[in-house]
Amino acid sequence: MVADIKYKFSGHQTFVFRYGWLEKGVRGVHECPTLFAEDDAVVWLGVGKNMVSSILHWSQATQLVELDPDIQGNSGRHLRVTDMGRRLLLDDGWDPYLEDDASLWLIHWLLVSNAAMGTSWKLLFARFHRPDFTRRELVQFIASFVEKQSLKVSETVIARDVDCVIRTYVASTNSKKQLHPEETFDCPLLQLDLLQPLPDGELYRFAIGPKPSLSAAVFAFALAQYFDRIAGATHTLNVQKCLYDEGSPGQAFKLDENSLIEYVEELESHTAGAIILDETAGLKQIYRRKSFDPMQILDNYYRGNRRT
Repeated sequence: MVADIKYKFSGHQTFVFRYGWLEKGVRGVHECPTLFAEDDAVVWLGVGKNMVSSILHWSQATQLVELDPDIQGNSGRHLRVTDMGRRLLLDDGWDPYLEDDASLWLIHWLLVSNAAMGTSWKLLFARFHRPDFTRRELVQFIASFVEKQSLKVSETVIARDVDCVIRTYVASTNSKKQLHPEETFDCPLLQLDLLQPLPDGELYRFAIGPKPSLSAAVFAFALAQYFDRIAGATHTLNVQKCLYDEGSPGQAFKLDENSLIEYVEELESHTAGAIILDETAGLKQIYRRKSFDPMQILDNYYRGNRRT
């Protein structure tokens, strides 16, 4: 993680984002860039004051909304919808009600690759390599990171953040199973089944392996961003690096080697040969032979799966 990033371990008000929150945040900012600074935001969004702050946090943490850089001296009042937010949720958007599981995987990637606002999420899915863990162990891991970065963050704040991280992917104990998912207080990312509570009630385990609901298009988007950050001018990635290194798609999506290779092989057709897998002398490499537009691949996916 980059040293000059201002890491954040709060802002969500201890709420995970719920069904409809991201859509409300994006559409609200689209209609009124200063919505979250207005006194009537609670009325517009139909939630309490703390939840207004939480919706703002999650809209930014998932990279669907951002500060408007075109406003000089912007103190945070003026926001704008990002290109991804617009394509996904606005107008004739790809998935305006987040009905496709691919959208949830995409939002998961956007969250765990946002080191500044989703710091604990990033640490869990980029640096924390244990297959199972307790809350306490994750708190200690993040506290160690905080200490190394010379940050002034109390363990109490970290513990609240960790609790929110876990509830992003694990159902709360008071969820009523008979309710429709949209009627619970749980996070939509539960559907990804990335983190599983063990019967003892203390341990959580990553679900490592195939992800049937993860589309090749979302994997392509993640791989393209990872290539841009890591590979530089070489345009070559070792499969093991893509599987295990910090910020890699393999870590973010908790894939095993066979699953990752299957995605890469599928991308050869999706990218018209821009991405290929090569194995020479037992070394498996991913080659980006030419540039490709991951947004176009996502567009092709969503247009092909458009509900009629």
